[in-house]
Amino acid sequence: MATLRSKSITRLLPSAYSSAGIDFDLGEMKRRQLAEAAEKRQMEASSRGIKNPYSVEQKKKKQEEMEKRMAISGSAGEGGGLRWQVG
Repeated sequence: MATLRSKSITRLLPSAYSSAGIDFDLGEMKRRQLAEAAEKRQMEASSRGIKNPYSVEQKKKKQEEMEKRMAISGSAGEGGGLRWQVG
């Protein structure tokens, strides 16, 4: 009985919104829900087996920052940054 009610409500919603001047698209709402569900599944799959996903994310950001610093300092230096001293 609840499924019949929900179907009738979804049939009434677009006409009610369109008569009020609001653009309502059930297809767009369904696409948005599917996209959100896909993002949620992807986040759950990426953190599977990791005890502390926040820590892993912080380490990744720190590593990227270090690589960026190395790229900047390497390009700004002359000849790679290492110098031989003969003494």
